Amino acid sequence: MVSSVVKTGISFDEFIAQYGDDTGYELIDGELIEMEPTGPHEQVAALVSRKLNVEIDRLELPYFIPHRCLIQPLGSASAYRPDVVVLDEQMLAQEPLWTREPVITMGATVKLVVEVVSTNWQNDYARKYEDYEALAIPEYWIVDYLGIGGKYYIGSPKQPTVMVCHLVDGEYQKTLLRSNKLIESLQFPHLKLSTDQLFPLGRNS
Repeated sequence: MVSSVVKTGISFDEFIAQYGDDTGYELIDGELIEMEPTGPHEQVAALVSRKLNVEIDRLELPYFIPHRCLIQPLGSASAYRPDVVVLDEQMLAQEPLWTREPVITMGATVKLVVEVVSTNWQNDYARKYEDYEALAIPEYWIVDYLGIGGKYYIGSPKQPTVMVCHLVDGEYQKTLLRSNKLIESLQFPHLKLSTDQLFPLGRNS
């Protein structure tokens, strides 16, 4: 996915009023970001979503994956559009904005969030990482199927990587997964999804 800054100094309310229904934009620290997903990016996100939905159905969990959703840390000028997010239906009644807009403000409503890395990878590894951790979202995956993230995050030499983050005592504990590794999810312990199912999709880029 290609992303670029379109405008700065945008408040959350302004973003919702002008771009809330447009899935091509998200707001990060007051910056309006235009997102242009590539085909392989969408393939990766769709595969993750499909595998998670299989587990939700199999276990008959009160979870769902919305087609359109924003995560807004309360009081911030950010509104993220995750590539995949698993929500707990039982928590929606406590969400202050949900009945008017598909906006999530509480980490307790989110069981798992997945970001598929785009050209602006810093947002996934830094800004979103910090906010998802602060919201106490229990599990966060960063799927860097092209291996374009900074060496500080994915090591050297750079290669396709899935970073799985589990919340432990208020902080994310990170595990880096490269080729031929099974993705181990605490939320979905019987999930059958490997990095080798995701990484080849990037070869079409």
